[in-house]
Amino acid sequence: MDNTAKRIEELEAKCSVLEHEKSELRAEVNWYREQLRLDKSRRFAKSSEQIGPEQVQLFNEAEAEAKPSAPEPAMEEITYKRRKQKGKRDEQLKDLPVETIEYRLSPEEQICTTCNCDLHEMSQEIRREIKIIPAQTIEVRHVTYIYSCRRCEKEGESSTIVTAQAPAPVLPGSIASPSAVSHIMTQKYADAMPLYRQEKALARQGVELSRQTMANWVIQCSQRWLEPLYELMHEQLLQEKILYADETPLQVLREPDRPASSKSYMWLYRNGGDRPANILYDYRTTRASKHPIAFLNGFGGYLHVDGYGGYDSIPEVTLVGCFAHARRKFTNALKALPDENSDAAVVAKEGLAFCNQLFSLERKFKNLTPEDRYRMRLIRSRPVLDKFYEWLNYQRPRVLPKSSFGTAINYCLKQGEKLQAFLLDGRLELDNNRAERSIKPFVIGRKNYLFSNTPRGAKASATVYSLIESAKENGLNPFEYLKYLFEKMPNADLQDKDQLKDLLPWSNTLPVELQIKK
Repeated sequence: MDNTAKRIEELEAKCSVLEHEKSELRAEVNWYREQLRLDKSRRFAKSSEQIGPEQVQLFNEAEAEAKPSAPEPAMEEITYKRRKQKGKRDEQLKDLPVETIEYRLSPEEQICTTCNCDLHEMSQEIRREIKIIPAQTIEVRHVTYIYSCRRCEKEGESSTIVTAQAPAPVLPGSIASPSAVSHIMTQKYADAMPLYRQEKALARQGVELSRQTMANWVIQCSQRWLEPLYELMHEQLLQEKILYADETPLQVLREPDRPASSKSYMWLYRNGGDRPANILYDYRTTRASKHPIAFLNGFGGYLHVDGYGGYDSIPEVTLVGCFAHARRKFTNALKALPDENSDAAVVAKEGLAFCNQLFSLERKFKNLTPEDRYRMRLIRSRPVLDKFYEWLNYQRPRVLPKSSFGTAINYCLKQGEKLQAFLLDGRLELDNNRAERSIKPFVIGRKNYLFSNTPRGAKASATVYSLIESAKENGLNPFEYLKYLFEKMPNADLQDKDQLKDLLPWSNTLPVELQIKK
C-alpha cells in the first residue's frame, strides 16, 4: 500500500513537471509563431508607420513612383493655350537660369505661298523644359606670378622679389580641390553613393581617381578642417537645455584587438525646438553607457531617448521617453496576433488607442507656446495617461509576459517615468522621432557601403555626417557649404573661435548663395 501511494506521488510529481514543460513549450511555440507573423507583416503587409518614398525600392523607383493616370500640368484648349494650374510651373522654374533657343524661318521661307508677299511675325509659341547638365571634371591650373625689380638686380646689393598672393590649397601637394572634395563627400554622405561607385562614374568621364585616393581626401580634410568645427559644435551642443539621442550599429573591419565581425556603434546627439539645428554623430566601439556619459559631460537638462538602458547612468540629466516606440510595440502586437484571436486583438487595440489619443492631443497643442502647451497637457493629457497606466496594470497579470502584447505592456510600465516626463516642460516632445529622423541618413548610407574599413574612416564619417546633416537642416546646400569651408578654412586662423563661429552651419555671416534654392 505504501508503495502504491509512493508511486502515485511520483507520477503526480512527474505529471506536474510535464505540464510545466508543456506550458513553457507552448508559450515558446506561440512566441515563435508571433515572430513569424510579425516578420511576414514587415515583409509583405502595408506598414502603418510609413517611410518616405525616397527610401524604398531603390532599384524599382521609376516603376514605383510612376502614375500614368497623373498628367503633367495640363493645357486647356480655348482660343489659346492656358494652364489649368496657373502659376505652378512658373513657381517650379522661377529660380533656374534661362537658356533661350529661337526657331525662325529663313528669309527665303518668309514668303507667302499663296500671294508671294512677305510674312511678318505674328506671335510666339513657347515650350519650357528643364535641362540637366551632368557633372563635369576639368583641370584647374593655379599660376602664381613672381615679380622682381630689374634695377635692384643690376645696381643694388639685393634683389626685390614679390610673389602674387594665391589661396592655400585644401590639401598641399594634392590635386584635390575644394569642389572635388565637396562633391565626393556629398555624393557619399548626402546621396549614399559609395566611393567605388564614384570611382566608376569618374572613369566614365575619363578621370582615373581611385577610391583609395578619395578615401584619403575625405579623412584628411575631415581631420584638418571639419574637426575644429565639430568640436565647436559639440561645445555649443552641451549648452542646450533639451537634447535628443539615438544609436545604431556599425561594422568597422580593422579595429585594434577586435575581430572584423565585431559590432560598433554610431551615436547621434542633436538639439531641437526652434534652435538652429546642431546634429552630431559620434563613432564608438561599443554600446556601453560610458560613451554617452563622456560625450554629454557638462550637459544638464532633458534628454529624449528610446528604451535603451545605457542612458540611465548619465548624471544630472532627466530622461524623456518615446511614445512612438510604445505605440510601435502595440502595433507589432496586433500584427503578431493570429486572426482567430479576436479578443486579444480588441485588447491590444485599446493600448494603441491610448497612444493615438496622446498623439492626437499633441497635434492640437502644436502651435501653442511652451507655457500654454505645458498647461494643456496637465489638463487634457494627464487624465489620458492616468487611465492608460491603470489599464496597463490591470492587463499585466492577464497576458503572457513574453508575448508581443505582454512585451508592449511591460515596456510601457518599465518606461513609465520616462514616458510621462514630457509633462514636465512644454518644450519637450512626446517622442524621440527627431533623433530617429536624423540618424536615418546614416542608416540608409550604411545599407549601401555596409561597413567602414578603419576607425579613422568611421570617425571621419561621423564628422562629415555631422556637418552635412546640420547644414541640410539649416537650409544650406551641403555641396556648396562644404566647398565654401574648404575654400575659407585653409586661409583662416583655426585657433580663432570667432572665425570658426562665422563658419558654423547656422551662422548669419554665411553667403546667401549657400542656401538651398526653393
